[in-house]
Amino acid sequence: MESQDTTKVPTGLALYTEAAHRASAEVIYSYSTSFGAATKLLPKSLRHHIENIYAMVRVADEIVDGSAQQAAIKAANLDPASELDAFEAETYRAMERGFSTNLILHSFAVTAREVGIGKDIVEPFFYSMRQDLTESEHDQESFERYVYGSAEVVGLMCLAAFVQGQSYTQEQKVQLVRGARALGSAFQKVNFLRDLAADFGRLGRSYFPGVNVSTFDEATKERLVADIDNDLSISAQSLPLLPTSARVAVTAAQLLFAELNRKIGNTSAKDLINTRISVSNFKKLILVTRAFLGAKP
Repeated sequence: MESQDTTKVPTGLALYTEAAHRASAEVIYSYSTSFGAATKLLPKSLRHHIENIYAMVRVADEIVDGSAQQAAIKAANLDPASELDAFEAETYRAMERGFSTNLILHSFAVTAREVGIGKDIVEPFFYSMRQDLTESEHDQESFERYVYGSAEVVGLMCLAAFVQGQSYTQEQKVQLVRGARALGSAFQKVNFLRDLAADFGRLGRSYFPGVNVSTFDEATKERLVADIDNDLSISAQSLPLLPTSARVAVTAAQLLFAELNRKIGNTSAKDLINTRISVSNFKKLILVTRAFLGAKP
């Protein structure tokens, strides 16, 4: 029987980290077909960072967006706010120590420490998650702060992974940050529009200032679609600055969400509040292939 070459087989902390990453990878492909499809275009060295980031933010979102509340039906002493507090505290501990007994947070911490994700952009994320537990409506100021924390900083986290080891001028850095924030914003706003009725009916939330299902009309829809198009346009301007290793995947994500926004724009306001817009798997394949072949948004 051939003996195992232990120099090529991870053990100890390396094995634990590998297992943690596999747990994080399972999260993204279970929850997001569009984002997951784009992520698979990344080289493995980058892909695992994005998988780790996505898993952390997805679990936090599940704490505030329904899963914890569903669990609380059977466990009266389960409080989503307390769970979020504990999850946030463990996130910071993991980032500081490079280890967590929570596999998802362990993998996120490994990525954060490697690519330079700091507490300064993680804190706004948890602030926005906490808003989901306390706010049912937004004015323009709270909406912008919510979108920044819930989506734009996630774009910044991914950007940190994409540009690790790259050299840019200050002007280029500003453009990259602007593009990452705009793309995160577009993703979030598209999802708000796709889930308009569910958010209002099931969760009692209205994210867009002054917008609710009862008053949602064509003019409102067109205004929101145009705003998303503007975000996508800003993001597209920064794509040439991304390393080739990341550019194809980010382009694919941009094309996928641009197609979602196009379909939203072509759906009547009345139908939009009763239907969740999606892109077929065949269309996703076409868009991903276009990105792979060098298409531009």
